[in-house]
Amino acid sequence: MLPAGTPLTDWLTWLETLSPSEIDLGLDRVRAVMARLPIETPEHVLLVAGTNGKGSSVAMAAALLRAAGFAVGAYTSPHITDYNERMAIGERLAGDNEIVAAFESIEAVRDGVRLTYFEYGTLAAFVLFSQADLDVWVLEIGMGGRLDAVNAVDPTAALITNVALDHCEWLGDDIEAIAAEKAGVMRPGVPVIYGGDDVPKAILDHAGSIGANLLLPGRDFTAGDLPQPGLLGEFQVRNAAAVIALLEAAGLSGATEPALVAEVLPRVRLDGRGQRIVSGGVEWLLDVAHNPAAAQVLGATLGANRRQGETLAIIGMLDDKDVEGIVAPLNEHVDRWTAVTADSHRGIPAAELARRIANHGNRPCLIAESLAEAIETARQNAGENDTILVTGSFYIVGPVLQQLELYSPPDP
Repeated sequence: MLPAGTPLTDWLTWLETLSPSEIDLGLDRVRAVMARLPIETPEHVLLVAGTNGKGSSVAMAAALLRAAGFAVGAYTSPHITDYNERMAIGERLAGDNEIVAAFESIEAVRDGVRLTYFEYGTLAAFVLFSQADLDVWVLEIGMGGRLDAVNAVDPTAALITNVALDHCEWLGDDIEAIAAEKAGVMRPGVPVIYGGDDVPKAILDHAGSIGANLLLPGRDFTAGDLPQPGLLGEFQVRNAAAVIALLEAAGLSGATEPALVAEVLPRVRLDGRGQRIVSGGVEWLLDVAHNPAAAQVLGATLGANRRQGETLAIIGMLDDKDVEGIVAPLNEHVDRWTAVTADSHRGIPAAELARRIANHGNRPCLIAESLAEAIETARQNAGENDTILVTGSFYIVGPVLQQLELYSPPDP
């Protein structure tokens, strides 16, 4: 175990060394350590799985529950700027000391089990939430569902937002294979909401085979006259409808009263998801779209909210992503591209990313040697009515958001 008083940043660095694999799907390790920890789940546990819209759905569910007076713990991943974002207790993020104490309790019983970074953090969230004596846990599945560490907890209701191609190396290379993994969050007799328009056969088949209570849009619930959430994009109304169906199916209808919904949804915000910021007189749009389905939604949002000026894009991506599939739906809305290397050992080198974007879009893509250079170049080139789009990865959007928040325009 690390010495007492070791700061959170050092713990996080050390956690990255525990497992030989960054991603190692499976529940045996988590369940073995979990059985040794004083973790007690509350009456209500909500699991949120799916390809896109998980973070938004967790944010909306937690906001509605808090407004209705429930004590809520919300677990999400990855974070945008600070690790603490992953664990929210009520309206506050878990503090460094709390997270470190949870890590210490895990290490005291781990007994050599090689947990991944994500598994360790997931157990820490369970420990913190259990100690806080909460009414409801809202937990975002990290990847897939069936073998994801979060799925070690049995839900009282679950939501699968949608299914699209992403993380194909681990989940499968077609929609049905990926859907079969996400269907693993279902339990016999437990309600599960599917939020997408097209329901994969694997979802229908698995629900039928185990006796899960599958609720579908258009048949079991509709968006009706829900207000637009405070998140950019008309699709967020569809996400909100699925969230409300989830809360009602879980027996939490106090959080879905129309007056409360009308008051709360428009106030929901989430960093890095359709987030607009004005910094130094320039409008920035930050969105972590990192698969083709998310990029299609972002493209539609750009088209529906086009300003008079140009759109300048800063993009960085990881090496397991479909570059051309992401660029295609955005290209008609972007006037100038700048590629940068994402802040990850899996980041595609800026020169390689720029080559692929230029070849696909048949026009030049600038190369930035650093994120700071990309930001400064975009600032200098952006006019009064222009928009600077930042997209492609959490590893780009997070650092840009940090720099924008720290940026202080020079005195005139």
